[in-house]
Amino acid sequence: MEERACDLALYIIEHQATVRAAAKQFGISKSTVHKDLSQRLPAFNRPLYLQVKEVLDLNKAERHIRGGIATRRKYKGT
Repeated sequence: MEERACDLALYIIEHQATVRAAAKQFGISKSTVHKDLSQRLPAFNRPLYLQVKEVLDLNKAERHIRGGIATRRKYKGT
């Protein structure tokens, strides 16, 4: 589990990926990704956790914009 948490964190940092994208890439659920990054990772690798937390906080701040874009695409048909 520790190795998976590190791999997830590195993937998210390198690709500026969302939790959903990381879950899809690793074939696990979003809740597993979230638990690995928010509970397990800080226990054994605090510096990596702080780096991935910056990306996750940015994604959280931008999610309403992504939602609007997705809705526009849905109703525009593109």
